[in-house]
Amino acid sequence: MQREVLKRVYVGQRRTFSLRMAPMIDVIFLLLIFFFVAAKWRPEENFLPFQLPTAQAQGQQLGKPEPLIIYIEATQTGCRVQVGQLYTVQIENKEIETDLAVLMGKIEKSLRRQKRFATDPIEIICGPEVKWEHLAKIYNIFFGAGLTDITFQMVEF
Repeated sequence: MQREVLKRVYVGQRRTFSLRMAPMIDVIFLLLIFFFVAAKWRPEENFLPFQLPTAQAQGQQLGKPEPLIIYIEATQTGCRVQVGQLYTVQIENKEIETDLAVLMGKIEKSLRRQKRFATDPIEIICGPEVKWEHLAKIYNIFFGAGLTDITFQMVEF
């Protein structure tokens, strides 16, 4: 009798075999996400259209260009300004404003002719007899024109 009861209990508890699909779909999506994240999506480097420049034995040195030399010498009625070896401008006390405008035009021509930029250095060599008034006005004209790298050469007499 006990066997029959156990048999009935065992038969009554029998389960049917079925697959649960929701956890299986979750696992499949997790695997897909893992492979998408772990995959390398960029092309191999040897297929990129890229060429390195060839090595050159002689290297170009980019440095500061030679300064444009401005000589200022005193005269009886003012001063004489020589722009490099190209131009000379006489600055007279009576017509100082127009002479400074002429000087600025000569500086611009010299810069264009020598293919210089406003940032290139300018070196002023001033004689001992030049009045401070002339030197200051010449410097102000250069600085006002955008020439910022202006230096003075120290000369002992």
